[in-house]
Amino acid sequence: MSENKITTASPTPSAEGIAAAAKAAQKGRGLPPVDKWNPEFCGDLDMRIARDGTWFYLGTPIGRPEMVRLFSTILRKDGDDYFLVTPVEKVGITVDDAPFVAIDFEVAGTGADQTLTFLTNVGDSTVAGPDAPIRVARDPETGEPSPYVLVRANLEALIDRKSFYRLVEIGAHHDGWFGLWSGGAFFGVIPSSELPQG
Repeated sequence: MSENKITTASPTPSAEGIAAAAKAAQKGRGLPPVDKWNPEFCGDLDMRIARDGTWFYLGTPIGRPEMVRLFSTILRKDGDDYFLVTPVEKVGITVDDAPFVAIDFEVAGTGADQTLTFLTNVGDSTVAGPDAPIRVARDPETGEPSPYVLVRANLEALIDRKSFYRLVEIGAHHDGWFGLWSGGAFFGVIPSSELPQG
């Protein structure tokens, strides 16, 4: 019988413990190297990221932005599953859609020389391009578009509605598609033939 369990008041990992380990692991201003950490899986944490970017712990929204930011820096996606990872712990969390929300963007240049820089709800910024593509998923029943941009390795941000409407205003046609230029790459949003004519 294995006796490797650490005896605490709670046998499951806690958000407080994960936060303390994440804070201790942070060095400098950059993101922690979560891709290089391989601790043992410690179970699932009752933590969920809703589609609107709200983080919940034990069913209650986490009201401290600095705590959400801290957790976001140790987030990793392996396959289809999301984890908070520190040098000593790896716990599973639930993500309803994408872990981040792109709440704004800036435009520099025009046409094929255009660059789109997105800002997320947790303070990340990412320049869309070949290494940070934009993609649009469509609901199979309603056809409703859900646009995303890659923020970090395997971690995407859902582009919020107001930003998507602004993106559509600066979209362009290229190779039979209506879409967006950024970082020297073109990202198709919808076939030009599906857009209303006139």
